[in-house]
Amino acid sequence: MSLQKKISALCSSVQDIGRDYAPAALASSFSVEDMVLTDIITKHARKVEIFTLDTGRLPEATYTLMQQVRDQYGDVVQIFAPDCGSLAEFVATYGPNGFYKSVEQRKQCCQVRKLAPLKRALSNKSAWLTGLRREQAVTRADMQHKEWDELHAMPKFNPLLDWTEQDVWDYIKEFDVPYNTLHNEGYPSIGCAPCTRAISKGEDIRAGRWWWENPETKECGLHVKS
Repeated sequence: MSLQKKISALCSSVQDIGRDYAPAALASSFSVEDMVLTDIITKHARKVEIFTLDTGRLPEATYTLMQQVRDQYGDVVQIFAPDCGSLAEFVATYGPNGFYKSVEQRKQCCQVRKLAPLKRALSNKSAWLTGLRREQAVTRADMQHKEWDELHAMPKFNPLLDWTEQDVWDYIKEFDVPYNTLHNEGYPSIGCAPCTRAISKGEDIRAGRWWWENPETKECGLHVKS
């Protein structure tokens, strides 16, 4: 399928979600995939809302992009941050970088900084969208375009699931969509600064996320099925 046909199908899909599952929202990490969806939503599907989770430890380049999005598209992204009390308790118990010590502690950090804010973000929504693609990771190979999120009791949509990395970048270039400049420095996947590194040529695109863990554990919990 050509890129233009994929774009047309994507626009139609996102518009349908905005109409049939209102209020629905995109959970954006400002990844290049989420920037494609942000561009589509702001131009063709304004019924779909957008929010992001500011963990407090994002790279400076991500905050720069957040400002660019605001400047270009307007105040379209709602920001959710961790609860201060829960975060202070976690840091007091494990230290600022305790997440390096075990998968369990890393997941607890993700719980405080991502999962709890996500729950608040979705508390009044009927559905949510992601920029996940099937080829990104072994943990995403079996994902579907529409899934049931048991934890939040709502549908979850992955409209870019079958897009390739080349599709995404072709869209970014054709429509001059802003993106995180860390992508130019060998960062195909960008999360919190302490948990993200650049990758070498030939490495898996998710190799730079939680690089000290096995591939099978490399999810923060936002997209893990029950």
